[in-house]
Amino acid sequence: MNYTKRTTYCGLVNSDFLGQQVTLAGWVHRRRDHGGLIFIDLRDREGVMQIVFSPEFSEKTHELAQTLRSEFVICVSGKIVKRDASLVNKDLATGQFELQVSDLEVLNKAKALPFVLEDGDQVDEELRLKYRFLDLRRSHMNKNIILRSKITHIMREFFHDQSFIEIETPILTKNTLEGAREFIVPSRIHTHSFYALPQSPQLYKQLLMASGFDKYFQIARCFRDEDLRADRQPEFTQLDLEMSFIQEQDIQSVIDKFLQNLLKKALNIDVQIPFPHMTFDHAFSNYGSDKPDLRYDLKIQDFSSVFANTELSFLKTILSKGGKVGGLHVSNKTFTRSELEVWVDKALKFGAKGLLWIRFNEQDGTAESPVSKFLPADFFKLVQAVCPTLKKGDTLFLIAGNYEEAWTLLGRLRCALAESLNLIPKGILNFCWITDFPMFEYDPEAKKWNSKHHPFTSPQAGWEALDQGQVKARAYDIVLNGVELGGGSIRINNPDVQRKILGMIGLSSEQIEDYFKFLLEALQLGFPPHGGIAMGLDRLVMLLIEAQSIREVIAFPKTQRGYDTMMQAPSEVQEKDIALYGLKFLPKKKE
Repeated sequence: MNYTKRTTYCGLVNSDFLGQQVTLAGWVHRRRDHGGLIFIDLRDREGVMQIVFSPEFSEKTHELAQTLRSEFVICVSGKIVKRDASLVNKDLATGQFELQVSDLEVLNKAKALPFVLEDGDQVDEELRLKYRFLDLRRSHMNKNIILRSKITHIMREFFHDQSFIEIETPILTKNTLEGAREFIVPSRIHTHSFYALPQSPQLYKQLLMASGFDKYFQIARCFRDEDLRADRQPEFTQLDLEMSFIQEQDIQSVIDKFLQNLLKKALNIDVQIPFPHMTFDHAFSNYGSDKPDLRYDLKIQDFSSVFANTELSFLKTILSKGGKVGGLHVSNKTFTRSELEVWVDKALKFGAKGLLWIRFNEQDGTAESPVSKFLPADFFKLVQAVCPTLKKGDTLFLIAGNYEEAWTLLGRLRCALAESLNLIPKGILNFCWITDFPMFEYDPEAKKWNSKHHPFTSPQAGWEALDQGQVKARAYDIVLNGVELGGGSIRINNPDVQRKILGMIGLSSEQIEDYFKFLLEALQLGFPPHGGIAMGLDRLVMLLIEAQSIREVIAFPKTQRGYDTMMQAPSEVQEKDIALYGLKFLPKKKE
């Protein structure tokens, strides 16, 4: 037969097609030969349909069907019939029906696959990525990509309905020293000059506000030359938006409504808005993080006062230098000595200099610890004064040191304990806004201040009278289940303030002019107050399906080494081609 246009997708066959002649096309998912009858599960993007070959329907077709193997691409025509009640497959949407095949065309054969698709979860990820086009045939990967497409459509629909204007911004742009390391692209026409791939459309979207487009959005491709991890790729996609004549609450309200609309339409999940707000200081003091996972209630507590008169010299030294002793209180778990030592090792791997554990005896509350002989007899009561929920049999995990360092380590320990003790409930989406971030963070190695968000973020009122480390930013992050989903801020629209902020992160007057002259000129030519936010599309989809890696929701991701094993990129370029750009290779370093 010549290829006939298919009637419908395999997974969409229903009772409307009973008794009709239909044409289906797809891949041989599974084959079962019962002698006279050959059963094939035919698969396409919408699901699986059972088709059956019999000499009764067509001897020629039945004979050809005997040659079919896994992943052959075929087109079949025949009649849709209802299966006997005893043969219904309740696991398939089409399980009540089958196609009695009268015509078969083999559109393409397939040799033995490098891995069995159904066993893909047990296959090394690099092999899956090398044959990503096969990996994407797997049912759950197929669903991931389709869900991502649906979410993207809902995004566009929502923001168009809210009167936002979708505008594309350039991919080839200027290096601006504004944050993470950028990918650079040499110019053949302008030799010795380079474009940069955008970390985000940040400056372009601000300039669009100066252009009068008071509500902009874009589903933007972004690039960062950074070390990779489970939720980071060198190229990624974000929802990017900016608004003029607004305050922080306006941006947050739009995002609240957007996420509520998205979850209802994409997954039929209802969430209550507005989402709760928490200041950065509160989040860090209670959870050791600016992106706290609020699905479980394991808070960091300050136990410094308990050790005010301690005989432990190392704690006495830390407290005398203004340090603190923070801890996590774990109930309903009796740790063995070996288990406690495992947690000490984990804390050291996190970067802690040590982890002090104190276990309280289930019978009399006596403190059991490597330092128990240095603890007062009434230590249980001393701890209870700070931690009223403490009871016999509980355990404290303590880290002492500089507040920021100690609390950061406790935050990591908190997450690890919650995962190990199964404290994290499944199927819960816990959104939270984090506000009132520090404007700057100090880099002790470089001995300079950097922007906490980016240098175009507006400081809160009264900043001029404060020390640099005390300045708060008009910045906000939306957090979902302990992951930063997006971040934004109210921007600077005053040229004098912008110059001052750029100077405070160490840029000279010459550097400011060189990198940001266009922005400073725009700020002097009628620039409205404005603000915005960017949200990671890849991260959002990853969290909604509870995937372990962002690579599970990107069609063609890179490995953790930033390598495309399928395309074998990055790849070498001939020296003669590099010369067109006025460049030459340095000698390779000896290993």
